[in-house]
Amino acid sequence: MKTFKKISVLTAFVFLALFATGCGYHMGSMMHPQIKTIAIADIKNDTREPLLTEIMRGQLAEQVMVDGSLKLVSKEEADCILYCHIRRVEQINTRDDSDDGQETYRPTEFSITVEGSFVVKIPGRHEDLIPMRNISGRSRYQYESDPQLAKFSGLKQACLNFARRAVQYTTEAW
Repeated sequence: MKTFKKISVLTAFVFLALFATGCGYHMGSMMHPQIKTIAIADIKNDTREPLLTEIMRGQLAEQVMVDGSLKLVSKEEADCILYCHIRRVEQINTRDDSDDGQETYRPTEFSITVEGSFVVKIPGRHEDLIPMRNISGRSRYQYESDPQLAKFSGLKQACLNFARRAVQYTTEAW
């Protein structure tokens, strides 16, 4: 019985060793080894949405930290800087409802899309580290009582989706 246990443990270690070293896969950052830090520049906003730049900056910073491939620092200390430009925010209703049974028209579900671009540059260099890329983030939201609060939540989620793509494209561009 002890021999069977030893063989089982030995077999498990062999499979673990093969899994850990096999197929050329590795875990960790896919970022260029010389780029360790990133900063987020002031965001350019061509829309009339209030607080959009603050929401987007916060979501970009959060996604950089969640990804973990780069350390978020100030522009003076950064190996590269992410520049973001928001061009358009579009809101459309996606579902109509009549809640009160008296044929009162009230859209209850909306879709909001944030469209823009981003580019990553190395300070002091003319060429881009990550060339300009157009991306968008989209979210659906509903409201029952406060449309402004619901829209704010939807806008925040759309910015989160935008930021996820921007950080993913930055860290996996190699």
